[in-house]
Amino acid sequence: MTAMDPNADRQTADDAEQLRRLGYAQELRRRMSGFSNFAISFSTICILAGGITSLQYGVSAVGGAAAGIVWPVGVAFSLIVALCMAQIASAFPTAGGLYHWSAILGGKGWGWATAWFNLAGLVFVTAAVNVGCYKVFVPFVGPLFGIDPARWLDAGHQIAGVALISLSHALLNHFGIRLTTRLTDFSGWLIFAVALVLTVAMMHGAPRFDFTRLFAFSDYGGAAGGRVWPAPRGLATMTLLALIWPIYTITGFDASAHTSEETVRASHNVPKGMLRSVYLSGLVGWVMVASFVLAMPDVAAAARQGDNVFAWLMDHVLPGAGGRALWIGIVLGNYLCGLACMTSTSRMMYAFARDGGLPLSRFLKLVSPRWSTPVPAIWTTAALALASTLYSPAYNTLTTATVIFLYLSYVMPTLVGLRAFGRTWTTFGPFNLGGPLYRTLAVISVAGAVLLVWIGVQPPNEKALTVVAATTALLLAAWWIGVRRVFRGPPVTSIQK
Repeated sequence: MTAMDPNADRQTADDAEQLRRLGYAQELRRRMSGFSNFAISFSTICILAGGITSLQYGVSAVGGAAAGIVWPVGVAFSLIVALCMAQIASAFPTAGGLYHWSAILGGKGWGWATAWFNLAGLVFVTAAVNVGCYKVFVPFVGPLFGIDPARWLDAGHQIAGVALISLSHALLNHFGIRLTTRLTDFSGWLIFAVALVLTVAMMHGAPRFDFTRLFAFSDYGGAAGGRVWPAPRGLATMTLLALIWPIYTITGFDASAHTSEETVRASHNVPKGMLRSVYLSGLVGWVMVASFVLAMPDVAAAARQGDNVFAWLMDHVLPGAGGRALWIGIVLGNYLCGLACMTSTSRMMYAFARDGGLPLSRFLKLVSPRWSTPVPAIWTTAALALASTLYSPAYNTLTTATVIFLYLSYVMPTLVGLRAFGRTWTTFGPFNLGGPLYRTLAVISVAGAVLLVWIGVQPPNEKALTVVAATTALLLAAWWIGVRRVFRGPPVTSIQK
């Protein structure tokens, strides 16, 4: 653990006692400081991942305004969602995170559904990040190792590459939270450093500083935008579609909640870690993506590049050794982002299995006595992430499914919190927005999530609708057929200080 507090033993004992009052024994090892809890969410968000690999969703929708206007709007929405989550996380700091909150505030059925949506989103985001990592490694770093991109970008090589990435992430998670924490701490600093250097390089290479680009909207649907979005839909619709870019990037901040039981002073540090990861990622990312637009030789030409837009930009601005060095940093940032995603997903799976919510729960809830890590959950996460790429190796389907599943799970505890606030929910943590502000932000969060579902299933991402609809139907059927009679939910429905 980094920067250990002198009173760490007492704090750890207090955390274990709070967890006991929630009905759980301390099984995972508390080694994460406040910075480490922030770093794991900051690494999971990773602006070097979504901010770069999903650049086409913004620029090929509305041009430069995607960076100047759409990005901060999307980040502001994510921050509102995170504020509502932080309120609940401070009161109920458990590894189950959103599942536990929903069950306490809305009943075990609502908690069970939240868990499945959150787990699906976490699996998809792990898969999407690993696919994105492979796609930037092969063409831009691979040639340094003799890899021929023309041969290694087919579906078979991609699946093999993602399998190796997932295997290495599982191994690192297997051998204890200390190693993973050190790597995600390093990742936090790496993201800042690479984003800064990349921004400076882009500004230096900009043909001129035309800041009006950042506020200029154009409808680049269809061929004008490289067919990222198949047809022109009008500026209002294209602006909504462009929101996928910042909102997909600013996902994964629930990692702070999922590592609550490994964090010292969790009721204080988890909400802080969550919120800091969102606003710092959003702010640093805003400067970085704005520099991309300013550095483009021509915005319309950039939009036509589609999925290749960032590589095209790098070829124009940083074609030499400096560019290759930055590509290495970007690939490493994406790799560590995937590591943080696997950590978060496996802790969620462990916590849900601990309450009997998953098939093979008796197996998935096991914790290694030597490493104090949920080893079966870690390896199952790796297998499911790989299976997701087998179902849909397309990056855009994985990203949109991620946004839909995660943000639905993010607002589900917030929705029931609206009804429970001041009624059945009367004990709050040190982070407390107060009733009027919480309720206002909660309504915005829920309404925004409904809009995100519509955005996420627009062409060419209709496949995401099939995934979400099928998942919802299966969950409803399973619950009413028999799960409701055997699933016990969390051991308690309230906490007393």
